[in-house]
Amino acid sequence: MHALIPFPEISPELFTIAIGGNEFALRWYALAYIAGILIAWQLAVMAVKRPALWPDQTAPMQPKQVEDLITWIILGVVLGGRLGFVLFYQPGYYLSNPLEILRIWQGGMAFHGGLLGVVVASWIFAARNNIPKMQMADLVAYTVAPGLMLGRLANFINAELWGRASDLPWSVIFPGHAAQECGQPAGELCARHPSQLYEATLEGLVLGALILFLVYRRRAFLRPGLILGVFMAGYGCARFLVEFFRQPDLQFVSVGNPMGLAWQIDGYGLTQGQALSLPMIALGVFFVLRARRRLGHEAQV
Repeated sequence: MHALIPFPEISPELFTIAIGGNEFALRWYALAYIAGILIAWQLAVMAVKRPALWPDQTAPMQPKQVEDLITWIILGVVLGGRLGFVLFYQPGYYLSNPLEILRIWQGGMAFHGGLLGVVVASWIFAARNNIPKMQMADLVAYTVAPGLMLGRLANFINAELWGRASDLPWSVIFPGHAAQECGQPAGELCARHPSQLYEATLEGLVLGALILFLVYRRRAFLRPGLILGVFMAGYGCARFLVEFFRQPDLQFVSVGNPMGLAWQIDGYGLTQGQALSLPMIALGVFFVLRARRRLGHEAQV
């Protein structure tokens, strides 16, 4: 079995600097975070500088406040993402090894936890600055997709979070143990779905393009909560779909559960990613329906 997409020989590290006997490296994943935050910042500033996009011709905040908001969001992403991974995926391990929770540099971040962290941080910031919370939520949701796309591309470069075994012509033979774990005959490597690229396309490119269209062509900010709902439902649906092709988390895989289902009855069920996405989809649909029923100036909460 041969992959038509050869795995690129790109180092996970852009460069490494040795200082005082210690090595410091800039990795693609870190660069994706930095670039995603900078893009989000510029998108938010661009939106608040156009009062015509907002109810009553008034943007919810000033461009200078966006800079302060970004700091809060960074804290929300890091703390929420890490705690989400600890609670959703490996609570038993971290309960026994609590100091390991602090070792963020070793990896282990959950998007759903990061989202909750951003929600909490944005809510607090809005309350402290007397900003309409639903408009704040729309502004944040409108900026997220580019960072998601860059993050998934970095996952691909790092050869992590790869997909299930596949014989489709665009399957990829990832390096390391990913190529050895599908029960192939001796000497044959295992090709897998490039699920990171599926997620980059759906969660980043497609969802991001839809949100930009709704904001600038359909003036969706005039209905507070609409962009928030579209993002939550869109991301939830994209993640739910890609989970069918993504390799499940190892802690859920066993001889009796080769599909890695976290919730199952008689062999049918959901992966952990799908289970966490269902509430997002439900909440997203709720916010969309709520926004469509109410005029923009009535929905400021």
